[in-house]
Amino acid sequence: MKDGDVELLNEIDRFEASVDMEKEYRIGWSWRHVRIWPVTLSRLFKDGYLENVFRSNSYTGYKLSDLGKKLVEGARAEAASVTKQDENLAISDNLFEDIIGHQEVKELLKAALLAEKPVHVLLTGPPALAKTLFLWDIERVGGEKAIWLVGSATSKAGLWDMVAERQPRILLIDELDKMNAADTAALLTMMEGGRLVRAKKGRELDLSNPLRVVAASNRMDMLSPELRSRFAIRRLNPYDRVEFLTVVKGVLVRREGLNTELADGIAQALDGRSQDVRDAIRVARLAPQLGIERAVILLLGG
Repeated sequence: MKDGDVELLNEIDRFEASVDMEKEYRIGWSWRHVRIWPVTLSRLFKDGYLENVFRSNSYTGYKLSDLGKKLVEGARAEAASVTKQDENLAISDNLFEDIIGHQEVKELLKAALLAEKPVHVLLTGPPALAKTLFLWDIERVGGEKAIWLVGSATSKAGLWDMVAERQPRILLIDELDKMNAADTAALLTMMEGGRLVRAKKGRELDLSNPLRVVAASNRMDMLSPELRSRFAIRRLNPYDRVEFLTVVKGVLVRREGLNTELADGIAQALDGRSQDVRDAIRVARLAPQLGIERAVILLLGG
């Protein structure tokens, strides 16, 4: 067997799964259908990975042999085993160190991320709490295994295509209550059994991807009962003044790379004017050009 033959057999298997072999391809498929050169198919046939269903002067029809199917199944099982090993996240004790309080929420999220099977978590409560901070921290440890999206602007392609293309292990959704109906329907299916099936001409796919969903929503009344039932729901309470200032300083030092003195100055400038960590980040990014006070005035008004 040559390098790349397993992938060729995988492509053939995907083609056979997408068509009706009993009705449409009773005499087998040809090289034109799978776009593999005849000489390569002839070699795979001689090696026992293909069966010759029909042969004439103008047409040679093939299908996967039992040996070929066994090889494909073995390769997929091996890939699934590797994927399962890769799913393990490096969860450290200081994962949520820039978030003050919410100890039970931290414990729940860590356990959900490490659980053998998916547990989905929804964080809810008024705006400007730590909901987005939790998503940021999970995205950081998830790396390429995590997809971040905002419910009000999933993507032009849609949630289905995004997950099918990248196959993440963690899906992070901010503003879940603003997700459109089509993406919500896809999300419901994925959360239920980790499977997403679409039968559309030219775009057939049966995808199995047991991802974990961590979402945030300001409003619960906009979510359907079916969607709510798929989540473990935790409501976050507002920070008091001292907690908010501590959170702001922690985020600016760890995420924006500010020194402690500058971070403290921004936190004090926002004291009594904002309870949104995003405002602190915006001030920090404008401060080098405008100074802290001027940045606060331009962003929040005089």
